[in-house]
Amino acid sequence: MKSATDKREQEKRIVGQMIHLFCRKRHHQAHLCPDCQAVLAYAADRCDHCPFMESKTFCSNCKVHCYRPEMREKIRAIMRFSGPRMLLYHPVLAVSHMLLTWKERMNKT
Repeated sequence: MKSATDKREQEKRIVGQMIHLFCRKRHHQAHLCPDCQAVLAYAADRCDHCPFMESKTFCSNCKVHCYRPEMREKIRAIMRFSGPRMLLYHPVLAVSHMLLTWKERMNKT
């Protein structure tokens, strides 16, 4: 069982990879553009202050949406774009995330 701190760091690492992939492919930037930097900083802050980290695997599985509506839409667009591509660019991270998500869903049923 991972500690909340480990889960927070893993969540931030995965979200960061997805945002970097999104920005590189959609905004054609080698480094994060200012908009994607803002999304990354906001997502990291939300993760750092999540009161539910002990009881969930990832923010994408959370039923409490603590993101502001405009940021939630940006994160969703990034996840829709980057999620499938993570298998090509970061396969170990993507498979690990999918397995943990599946495991969490199976434990809830």
